Amino acid sequence: MKNSSPASAVILGAFICIGLTVASYLLADGLSKIRIPVRTVTVKGLAEREVKANRAIWPMTIVRTSNKLSGLYSGMGKDLLQVTAFLKANGFNDEEITVSAPTIVDKQAQGYGDTSKLKFRYYARNSVTVFSKKVNLVLETMKKLVELGKAGIVFGGDQYENRAEFVYTDLNAIKPEMIQEAIANASKVAEKFARHTQSHLGRIRRANQGLFSITNRDRNTTWIKKVRVVTTITYELTG
Repeated sequence: MKNSSPASAVILGAFICIGLTVASYLLADGLSKIRIPVRTVTVKGLAEREVKANRAIWPMTIVRTSNKLSGLYSGMGKDLLQVTAFLKANGFNDEEITVSAPTIVDKQAQGYGDTSKLKFRYYARNSVTVFSKKVNLVLETMKKLVELGKAGIVFGGDQYENRAEFVYTDLNAIKPEMIQEAIANASKVAEKFARHTQSHLGRIRRANQGLFSITNRDRNTTWIKKVRVVTTITYELTG
């Protein structure tokens, strides 16, 4: 067997070096892709507030009947003046009071049934709406509507048409504090879980603020609102 020449030995050595380099790279790359599983815990934190509405929308439907259009319009005009005067006397201004255009129905023209038995041919309805920041004043004035009833004002429509609506619009004022409270409550739950599992809380991996909801506290006091937010946070567990 012939001895290898020096040139062959050099070439062979070079191939061996290249092979070891590639193998080392592949091994290192493979090890870098091996990840140690990260333990996590996902918890929810709740924050709630009871707040009072700061806007009121109070509609009132006025109705009137007559057999003469002139009398109908005249009577409706007097009713509207009386209602607006009542509201102003109780502390509301012109900017807070809106009067809609009247709706007139000619029952005889409808042709349903025997129109000769109709007691009144014309039926009119109109609405007066109060839109105000004076929530307490709206609540107090609503109790005085009996005064208009005694004065001959007839209110029509169902309970939904005449139901006052109360709105809370200052959510941005309490958002930061509520989010902070929800996060703190979520953290307490996570810490308790970590203690039970003999772990420690690590960094936050994911956080979801959640949506704010505003609902009536109950159906009888709709001017009291319940504000609620749930925050979801995923923590790493260490140790």
